[in-house]
Amino acid sequence: MPNEYIILPMFAMVIITFVTLITLFIARTTAVRSGAVRAGYFKTYQDQAEPEQSAKLSRHFINLFESPVLFYAVCLAALATQNATTAFQVLAWLYVAARVVHAIIHLGANALQRRIAAYFVSWLIILAMWGLLCTAILKSAV
Repeated sequence: MPNEYIILPMFAMVIITFVTLITLFIARTTAVRSGAVRAGYFKTYQDQAEPEQSAKLSRHFINLFESPVLFYAVCLAALATQNATTAFQVLAWLYVAARVVHAIIHLGANALQRRIAAYFVSWLIILAMWGLLCTAILKSAV
């Protein structure tokens, strides 16, 4: 698999983030139109509670700028060092799959134990990606 194909799972994560953003916008707009929350609430996020569905989406959207940053960083480092091997790319796609499972759980029934398991698996995959990259770089330096 060509090194440059590592951009594809990165793009998939961008799409996941974009879809979450659009879904969040729709949920917030619906909440305002239904009277569940005042539009002014979104200026400072104070003085009232955000409806559960948009609050879950908001938290999920914020989460997509936390641990995925390490995913983007390791992918870019692998691309730059020509170490985005087939094994590395398989791990990248597994990370994307774990994040999709996490999103389905979080934004669906929100079963906490299953959500934590999916989140933990995604972290193990990031750790494996970093380990694979560091091992490849150290081997090439010897």
